[in-house]
Amino acid sequence: MKVKELTKNGIPYVYIDNIPKLSLYKTFDCGQAFRFDPVSAFGHKYEFGGVAFGKYVIFAQDHERELYIYNCDHLDFESIWHIYLDFSVDYDKADREILEAVPSEHMKKCVEYGSGIRLLCQNLWETMISFIISQNNNIPRIKKIISALCERYGEKIEFMGSTYYTFPDADVLAKASVEEFFQLKMGFRAKYVYDACRFYLKETHKIFSLGLSTLENDIDTLCEVKGIGLKVASCILLFTRTRRDAFPIDVHMKRTLEKYFPEGLDVSLLGERAGLVQQYLFYYEKYNKALE
Repeated sequence: MKVKELTKNGIPYVYIDNIPKLSLYKTFDCGQAFRFDPVSAFGHKYEFGGVAFGKYVIFAQDHERELYIYNCDHLDFESIWHIYLDFSVDYDKADREILEAVPSEHMKKCVEYGSGIRLLCQNLWETMISFIISQNNNIPRIKKIISALCERYGEKIEFMGSTYYTFPDADVLAKASVEEFFQLKMGFRAKYVYDACRFYLKETHKIFSLGLSTLENDIDTLCEVKGIGLKVASCILLFTRTRRDAFPIDVHMKRTLEKYFPEGLDVSLLGERAGLVQQYLFYYEKYNKALE
């Protein structure tokens, strides 16, 4: 990859050419992250703006082998966004390994259709709270609740005349009450968020030990938090890239597996490609069922 540090209308940005394949559209449309939305700020074909790791950025593309990151310098790219976008992994190789492990026609279709999806390396605390809020919820409402939470408890970020907010730290949210979370329209999830704050601060050693043991142990640790079950725990582990072998299964994914792999899919054969396979299966089933 070639990285250039430039400015446009006074806004610093980096331009990266010859990147490993990346589709911003697919990556931000497969249920991993809730704080990025389509924007139209710099005239590119695809632009997604949002807050992560305390910074507001706009990712932009005109094709999958280039990337613009606005409100970013070379240091931010190397220390944050290179990791966030998983540029250290060869996804062409990952796709080949998936098809070697599961050489089915349907898997081939899913890999080809989902090509360009990358597993984001998100903040563990933010992802934990976001996926607790996501339970039995739709994406527009999830985003609205998270936005309200950040506006009330986060710190302001000013960019191009607009105000954005960081995701509040655990020690900040720990000072809030269940009643305050109810006011943000969390419903039954309010008490789970309240409990998660206390667990995160009290059991710090367990949180920072995630990824050092087995997948089963990591899931068990997260399930100690009220309101976190197998599916949410798997999402937290996968979308923070703590465990690439996590394979979230909800009722829709269960139906997908039963439909295309009636004799069963041995996820253990996929190793660290399991989570990526889950995203490919999910994305194909979400958008491409009409081609079957």
